[in-house]
Amino acid sequence: MMERKVRLKTVNPFITCYICKGYLVDSTTITECLHTFCKSCIVKYLEEKNTCPKCHIEIHQSYPLNYISFDRTMQDIVYKLVPNLQEKEFQRMQEFYRKRGLSVPSSIATISTVNDENSNECNKSQSQENNEDEDHHRSDEQVNICLECRAPNLKHLKRRYLRISTQATITHLKKFVALKLYNNINRFKEVDILCNEEILGKDHTLKFVAVTRWRSKDAPLLLHYRQRVADL
Repeated sequence: MMERKVRLKTVNPFITCYICKGYLVDSTTITECLHTFCKSCIVKYLEEKNTCPKCHIEIHQSYPLNYISFDRTMQDIVYKLVPNLQEKEFQRMQEFYRKRGLSVPSSIATISTVNDENSNECNKSQSQENNEDEDHHRSDEQVNICLECRAPNLKHLKRRYLRISTQATITHLKKFVALKLYNNINRFKEVDILCNEEILGKDHTLKFVAVTRWRSKDAPLLLHYRQRVADL
């Protein structure tokens, strides 16, 4: 069977961000219309608007950021199609920390290591991934957080200070809180997590929250939990 080569410019419209016109980085898809953008682009856009920048459909009247989701499959496709894009992005991340006099996190310090991890992840089965995670992500870059209650009808956590992976998402925290409050992890959708009075999207990583919402604050990262607004 003959292989057919396709020019990169042919697929460019499908792997570039409608907002910045560059290749997708941290591909994030709007769940209402399935249009995909760079995460930083769409998050910044939705801070002032609540519609899709491409088709203009209303995402959500009050909390559009809750209706976007990281698209790992799309991001893997972009990195495979565009030569050296992933390496260049990690170089930019390293330069970002150096210019601000910050230490480069161990998770992005070595580009080759990160690339190996991403390559291995794409080739693993789900069961193999579970075995790899037996260290509970202790080798990841860590972040200190403080989880405080923001609702009079909910109990306070006995241990409100946590040290966990920066790759953990808000959904992980919501499940943790649901388990502690209701002894039922499946009730995580009843919980909102906030930073600086803003409800955080379910797919935001703690790394993203720390960089975009807590940049000038001292550690630990202060987050609040409460009963979901729709349930109040």
